[in-house]
Amino acid sequence: MKLRTLAVGLVVSALALTACGREGAPPASPAGTPGGGTAAPALSYEVAQNVSLPDSPTFQKMQQRGRIQMGVKNDQPGLGQVDPTTNTYSGFDVEIGRLIAAKLGFSPDKIDYVVVQSAAREDALSRGDVDYYVGTYTINDNRKQRVGFAGPYFVAGQDLLVRADDTSITGPQALQGKTVCSVTGSTPIQRVREQGLTQNIVEFQTYTQCVDQLVQGQVDAVTTDDAILKGYAAQRPDELKVVGQTFSKEPYGIGVALADTALRNKINDILEQAESDGTWQKIYDATLGLSGSPASPPAVERY
Repeated sequence: MKLRTLAVGLVVSALALTACGREGAPPASPAGTPGGGTAAPALSYEVAQNVSLPDSPTFQKMQQRGRIQMGVKNDQPGLGQVDPTTNTYSGFDVEIGRLIAAKLGFSPDKIDYVVVQSAAREDALSRGDVDYYVGTYTINDNRKQRVGFAGPYFVAGQDLLVRADDTSITGPQALQGKTVCSVTGSTPIQRVREQGLTQNIVEFQTYTQCVDQLVQGQVDAVTTDDAILKGYAAQRPDELKVVGQTFSKEPYGIGVALADTALRNKINDILEQAESDGTWQKIYDATLGLSGSPASPPAVERY
């Protein structure tokens, strides 16, 4: 959904260089680091045995190579982020992806994390550069023309991140006269303009730059999907908070190859089981839930 700067060719060609992160890592900024939240216990999942999906060409490729190529983001705290010092991936999306891998019969050491930014997702799935993609990937009709979606596994909505002591911004209707920051060309900042929520708009290339401006008092709010904002709030709970008044609907799905109905159905089965047996809630509580904002799993919508 978000527009990010990307050298598409570099991302895709980096496939062979993508390294594996460690399993079950806690979210970034653990307890004891400046501005960090409380670290969550490591998560792990039972690896299924003798999984068979004869009608899935993608699964056949996974079995032949003995590894999963999982598409992820690496710059979204609480969702998909890599620690550059340890090359450890963590976050809600990453854990959902690891759960799927385990239920397909692949242990954590058999996962390659392939960083694919928003603009290259459809191409990466269509070409088979990744087996499936988990990274704040909003399901919509246009994308369904090019890729398949399992899920949704989370329903986000555009929200506002403000300083923890700010009581003046209670929702989008309170933004008049305030300065709002988001990523250049992104859907959230376009919505702010289209709805005339404020005339004072600041744009940067990354959300991290916006958050830094917010903490320094240079802007009054940062806007994008609440899931992304919860990740930043979880990192700095004493300084930041999510307002909690969403004004859009963004159902996140697992992207797969368009024609691979068998894999899509299998992932839907995995998601439904995780939602019913409490695994989904454990993953959320250990990642995005550290922001203090509660959530429950959405119903899977098969098509």
